[in-house]
Amino acid sequence: MENNYSIEEILNAVDDLQSFKRQKIQKKNFKTANKLDNQDIPKDALRIIEEAEKSKN
Repeated sequence: MENNYSIEEILNAVDDLQSFKRQKIQKKNFKTANKLDNQDIPKDALRIIEEAEKSKN
């Protein structure tokens, strides 16, 4: 099975792979950023954490 590809086809395939990897990394970073969002934490829990931090000092 020998396939002959032109340089243009190979370069386009490499560009597609690099683009795919960039998109995957961006999605991963976006998910990580969303996990750090305080909106998922109940306000009462945040208040208790803040009070505990204040009493620690």
